Parts: sequence; C-alpha cells; structure tokens
Amino acid sequence: MTNRALILAALAQSPTTLHGPLRSRDTNLMVAGLRALGTRIDDAGDDWQIEPGPLTGPASVDVGNAGTVMRFLPPVAALAVGDVHFAGDLRAADRPLRPLLDGLTALGASITADSGRLPLTVHGRGWLLGGSVQLDASLSSQFVSALLLAAPRFADGLEVHHDGGRLPSGLHITMTVEMLRAAGVLVEHADTHAWRVEPGPIHIGTLTVEPDLSNAAPFLAAAAVTGGTVTVPAWPVRTSQAGDALRHLLERFGARCRLEPDGLTVTGPQRLSGIDADLGDVGELTPVITALSALAHGPSTLRGIAHLRHHETDRLAALCKEINALGGDVTELDDGLMIRPRPLTGGVFSTYDDHRLATTAAVLGLCVPGIEIENVETTAKTLPGFVDLWTGMLA
Repeated sequence: MTNRALILAALAQSPTTLHGPLRSRDTNLMVAGLRALGTRIDDAGDDWQIEPGPLTGPASVDVGNAGTVMRFLPPVAALAVGDVHFAGDLRAADRPLRPLLDGLTALGASITADSGRLPLTVHGRGWLLGGSVQLDASLSSQFVSALLLAAPRFADGLEVHHDGGRLPSGLHITMTVEMLRAAGVLVEHADTHAWRVEPGPIHIGTLTVEPDLSNAAPFLAAAAVTGGTVTVPAWPVRTSQAGDALRHLLERFGARCRLEPDGLTVTGPQRLSGIDADLGDVGELTPVITALSALAHGPSTLRGIAHLRHHETDRLAALCKEINALGGDVTELDDGLMIRPRPLTGGVFSTYDDHRLATTAAVLGLCVPGIEIENVETTAKTLPGFVDLWTGMLA
C-alpha cells in the first residue's frame, strides 16, 4: 500500500501527505527511485510529504529485489524525459518482467531489455500514448497494477486485458483500483480480466496507510502454534489487503479469532488441524501457512500458488527443501504443496534472502528446539526490527 501511494503521489497534481507509511527496504528503494526521477519526498518523520515535480532523467534506479519497485517504476519512467536504467539484486534478474515490458512497448514506450528482464533501460519521451493492451499476468498481478497506477497520465488512458492462465493475487489489483478511485481516478472494472482507466488528474491530499496485515502473519501464527494469545492492534474492519484472510485461515486450523475495536486477537487451539486451501489470491501468506501445516495434526494441501516460484526465491522449492531437511514431509505439486506433518528436529534453516522464509522459520522455532535462522535480517525487506518485535512478544 505504501509503494502504491508513493507512485500515485509522484504522479499527482498536488502535494500528498502519507500518515503511517511502512518504512522498509522495499519502500526505501521506491523513495530513492522516485527521487531519482525528480519527485521531492520528505520522509524524515512518521508522516511523509511528497511533492510531485517534472519527471526527468537520466537516472539510475536500484530495485533491490522488490517486485513493486521493478514493476511499478518502469511505466513511470516512460513518462519521464530521458533514459532511466534499472538494475537490482542478483535474484531480481531472474524475476519475470517481459509481459509488462511488452505491454508498455505496445502502448508506445521505448525500452531496451536484452533478456526481457533486468537490467533494462526505459527511454522516456515525457509522455505515453496509452490505449488498449493485452498481457499475460499469470506470473504476477503486479504487471496489471503497474500499468493501472500510471494510466491516468497516459494521453489516451488505458484499457488492459489479462489474457493467460489463472490471475494470481487478485486482491492486490483490487487494492490498486480502490486507491486509484480514492484519488479521483475513473476506473471501470469490466470483468475479472479487464480494466479501463480514464486519463485525468490524480489528487490524494492525505492518506493513512493501514497496518501491513501480511507482516502480522508470523505473530498471529505464534499464538496458533503455542496455544497462546496475540493481539495485533488497529486491524481494519474493511480492507483489500490479502493479509485479512489470516482470520479465516487460522480459524480453519482451529484457532479462535476475535476482531474487536482494539484489534485482532488470536488464541491458539490445543492442537492444529490440517487444511485444504486455495491460496491463489493470498499467496504471500503461504510460507507461514506452510509452517502451521507442518506443525498440525493431519495433512494439508495448499493450492493455487504456482506463481510463488517467481517470487523473492522459488518459495515452493525452498519450503520443501528446508522443512524436509528438518525431518518434515513436504511435497511440491504443480500448483502448490502437500504437507504431511512429521516430528521435526533442529538445524539451520536457509532463507535465500527471502523475508517470508525467515519468518516461517521463526514460527517453526517456537515448537522445534534448535532451529537456527540464516540471515534473519533479510526480514528488513518489509519489516525492519522483526527480531526485536518477536523477542518482545515472547518476553
């Protein structure tokens, strides 16, 4: 939500104030990228002030391994004047971009990308015609969101059609559409695979960023696996965040969830039940849900998540390898995982520089003595201070 708000604020007609934005490596990279393009951002305090300016190059943007940065910024760069070069972490070069780049090219952008992936250069001409485009977003819903966010600045607006396999993480596109509409943009959602954005001004004014509900997953899971109780304050009553699905998923494991004015409270059961769940719309929850499944009494099947092979790491392969190395029984399916609980032992849990693998290991470590998490600081990608929050909760 923070990175979507930053993009919209940079393209807006007037200054924006963000209340309570998430400060993390991913959002810091977005701030740096937008500054390189000429946006003035004051992020010194808890509230950030964004003042849009003319988008100009030449510029170089470090995307790290942030999907939102590597996908949301190229359409913005196409609206700048000058060349904008994008590069990132080693793993970033393996993550898919070609459907987005081909879509941008069809809309009038000029891009040099030898492999269809990073590194790449957008040759900005100060404007983009826009129009109608078809793309296959089955590898990432961010391809759609990236185009929708910049579309109000396209001369002819945008009509985008998803043409491919199952569209994952649909709630993230819903979040994009809701934020555009809140900023005064006319967005028509013709069906589940087509969107129309009219060209026009963007005006946010002030926006309060919700708590990151997906970041809450390991903390709520801690209650579930220990039979304890954890409360996450300020949980929104209505939200498009995928993390809100935790309430219903944890109840299926046997936990008790209560959404009250002071927040969401989860109390764990005496024993966890296995589940059969389609996580296609909430794929980022899969690593922690896998940890719960490995500690349950009964098998679990997690489906609809083939796209996780293209996230910060191949999450399906990584979860299989690391849990099985502890004595578990996790099998990779075409579109998911089969987890048969087994007694687990301690050992080193590799994270592959993936923040969600680190939090998965933390949940397992509450019930399995001797788990050592490799590079737990990778959690700073979306949640700096995770270790202090975790140990504070346990204390």
